[in-house]
Amino acid sequence: MAKNSAAAQRRRQKAEERRLQRIREERRRKILTISGVAGVAVVVLGLVGFGVYTEIDRRNIEGLRTFDDLTNEHVTETVDYEQTPPVGGDHHAIWQNCGAYDAPVPTMNAVHSLEHGAVWITYDPELPADQVEALNSLYSDGSYVLVSPFDEADMPAPIVASGWGTQVELDSADDDRLSKFLRAYERSSDVPEPGAACSGGLDMTAAELEEAGGIEALAGGM
Repeated sequence: MAKNSAAAQRRRQKAEERRLQRIREERRRKILTISGVAGVAVVVLGLVGFGVYTEIDRRNIEGLRTFDDLTNEHVTETVDYEQTPPVGGDHHAIWQNCGAYDAPVPTMNAVHSLEHGAVWITYDPELPADQVEALNSLYSDGSYVLVSPFDEADMPAPIVASGWGTQVELDSADDDRLSKFLRAYERSSDVPEPGAACSGGLDMTAAELEEAGGIEALAGGM
């Protein structure tokens, strides 16, 4: 009888030990789960914070100017833009194909390209050839970059990079603010028509368009 009682006691002790072991394991799992969730939260918050910092940093461009409340109607009459070169506003219904041009392009069509997320890099026609070559190399097939000389007498700087509602003036193609501007604003989502095409539009220079009959020749659209 005593032997049976001792055996029963041992079974109860083992059962209790297993119960306590299960409790300890359950507590350990909870701690690991909580730690894991907390760790993920820290990582996520860190990534969010890094993303915010990166976004702020990439748009922290010295001399950057921004412009709000730009209209974007399709018009056929000539537009008197407030900025030179323009950074947005009413424009022709046909956009200018992105690319590197060796002569000025029609302004109203180039502004339409800005609306699609293009960066328009304009330069003084007197800019040295090596600088022009460096600017032209910024365009590659499929990129949203438009490069052209700009023959307005009041061009504010040797080189001006413009996106929709934003602009920076530069003295040289070697200025690292140019690449930073491209990273921030080429294919920007902060435009009226993000993701719209920068090809399949107009590929004439301003002189070629004038020879073809001017902006009125495009009245039928494309």
